[in-house]
Amino acid sequence: MQNLLKTSALQLEDRLPVTIAERTRRVYDRVSAVYPLSTMFFHSKAHKAALAESEIRDGRQVLEIATGSGEMFRRLVKANPSGTTIGLDLSPNMAARTQKQVREEFPSANARCQAVDARYLPFRSESFDAVVCCYLLELLSSEDVHLTLSEIRRVLRPRGSLTLVMIGENTKLFNMCYRVVSSIVPAFWGRQIEQQVPEFLSAHKFNIVTDQMVRQSFYPSRVMSARK
Repeated sequence: MQNLLKTSALQLEDRLPVTIAERTRRVYDRVSAVYPLSTMFFHSKAHKAALAESEIRDGRQVLEIATGSGEMFRRLVKANPSGTTIGLDLSPNMAARTQKQVREEFPSANARCQAVDARYLPFRSESFDAVVCCYLLELLSSEDVHLTLSEIRRVLRPRGSLTLVMIGENTKLFNMCYRVVSSIVPAFWGRQIEQQVPEFLSAHKFNIVTDQMVRQSFYPSRVMSARK
């Protein structure tokens, strides 16, 4: 009976994000115009740390998954002006806004952004030197995290880098608040998962290189880089 209850609890914990992709797409399409405010107040410091940890140099093939408002994507394009920078987001509106901003700000850059499901990357194997992914894993079930990491590993070149930014879990009050808001709008907030990520990465044979916590306002983020 205890094993059955434990299994049921785990299924309940992981059930919500399993079929959430369509709802997540709709929610982020609706908030695409105001989402940059969230990035400005809570995420930009973590983005800056992620860029430093990624060690991206000019002339590389770079992929960002889950571009959101495009703040991180613009950082990547600026750091890689003569390379190729591709951005993906599940939300067509998010992707379109980011594409428009990049074309206006970096008209000569080889950069594009499109709406794609991260679980099924439309690229050949070993296409990229670096992959960056910010605040996506929280919106995926465990099964879909494995699918996404498997795809990332496939498209990365040998010794390629993966840089992740995740919602931190090192502040009790923030964790309590997050559980409340995530229960109200799970398609937007997802769930906290950063403490499980090292195991996920190990399962896909990624070696963690750097790992740090960053706080902006009251919002904690964990920034982690790994190599294939």
